[in-house]
Order: sequence, then C-alpha cells, then structure tokens
Amino acid sequence: MGNFTLGRYIPLDSPIHRMDPRAKIMAMLFVLIAIFFPAGWIGYGIIFVAVSIVILLGKLSFTYILKSMKPMMFMMFFLLIMNCLVLKTGEPLFTIYSFTVYSDAVFQTLYIVVRLLLMIMITTCLTATTKPLDMTLGIEDLLKPFTKIGVPAHEIAMLISIALRFIPDLIDETTRIIKAQESRGVDLKEGKMKERIMAILSLIVPLFVSAFQRAEDLANAMEARGYAPGEERTRYKVLKMEMRDWILLFCAFLLLVGMIVLSRFK
Repeated sequence: MGNFTLGRYIPLDSPIHRMDPRAKIMAMLFVLIAIFFPAGWIGYGIIFVAVSIVILLGKLSFTYILKSMKPMMFMMFFLLIMNCLVLKTGEPLFTIYSFTVYSDAVFQTLYIVVRLLLMIMITTCLTATTKPLDMTLGIEDLLKPFTKIGVPAHEIAMLISIALRFIPDLIDETTRIIKAQESRGVDLKEGKMKERIMAILSLIVPLFVSAFQRAEDLANAMEARGYAPGEERTRYKVLKMEMRDWILLFCAFLLLVGMIVLSRFK
C-alpha cells in the first residue's frame, strides 16, 4: 500500500512546482492523448524522454514515480496471459505443452505496459508537483467556459481535488488497519480461499467506516466555514499564466502533433 504515490504532493522548490496548474493540467492532457496514438517504439521513446525531463526539472526521483507500478503488476501479468490465449498471429516464439506463444501477443502486452507506465509517470508528476488547492483552482478555471451550458465547474473541481487529496489518506488508513488486523491474528496472505475472503471483509468494513467518518468531518468543517455550493466565491489566490507556462503548453502540443505525424507515417 505504501507504494501507491498517486495524489501525494511533494513540497519542493522546482520550476515545475512554480508553474501554473492550468498549464500543467493541459500539458498532461496533451501528453495522455499523444500516448494513445500508435506511434511505435520511437514515439514512445520520445514521450519517455520528454516526461523524464519534466521529472528531472521537478526534482523528483524515478524510484518514487515507479513505485506506483508495483500494485499493477498482477494486472499486467493477467493481460499477458489473456493476450497469449487470444492472439494467434505473428511469429511463433516458443511452445509449452503443445501451446504456442506468438510474437503479437507479447508485443501487444508490451505496448499496453509501456502506455500504462507513461500515463502513471505523467499523472504522478502532476499530483506530486501541484498543491491540491492549486489543482482545484486550475480545474475550475479550465471548466469555467462550460458553465454557460450548465456544467458546475466549481463543484466538479472540488470533487476531483478532494478525491486526489484523500487517496493517500485512505491508503495509509488501509495500511494501519492491515497491521491492526495482523496483530490480532488475521492472516491476509495465507489460508484457504474462504478464510482469505473473510479476512478481506474484516478489512473492508472498518475502512468504509473510517472513510464515511472522514467524509462527515470534512462536510461539517466546510459547513462551519460557510461553504455553500453554487454560490459566487472570491479568491485569495489569482492564477496568472507566465512565459514558462506557455512554453510548457507549446512543447506538449508539439509532442502531440509529432505523435500524430509518426502514427500516420509509421
């Protein structure tokens, strides 16, 4: 559980931390869209280099970024098994007990894994270098044009920021409950399937109780401070785009255009 890093803000002094949250959010969207274009290994290599530069500018460690991949290893292994069972195209690589594994199954799985890796890297970089409050302000400003058609920009931004803010807290709470259950003799790793299911249920119930208690405390705190959804609110902090923010947006858009061109001439 401690390997889950998405949503954790790291207070550092770096050029990426000082950038406008709107520019970082839009740049992340451009890169995420670029990842889904089939630009081949060359395109994925270019995206990886670009994201790595952002991570270095943000003074983040690659170890911290890659920690989020560990909880997804089972899903990647499952994708590999499914692709090996379904895809029967390409060159045969090896045979196990009359079952042949083809190259397309392995390469398709590698494509998915690389895409997931890149998406986790860029999203973790965003949440690690952007304060939850700045994230709320940035999302609200980006959604503000849609208020003309009835989209509640402020409420959506608040929900997203609260979700990102409480993901690390829920992970930490889960870790504490697991340790408390293990100290009482509950074994979550061994035993029969029925016993393991019952052990997981003993983990889920207190986790839900804790989550609902946190939600109630947050609602009471917001109500005590006079928060009213839908009301016009003033801001203490006003966001302002600077030259470095426009440069980041331009580079991200240029990366997206490059992936589109590579996918066309692949």
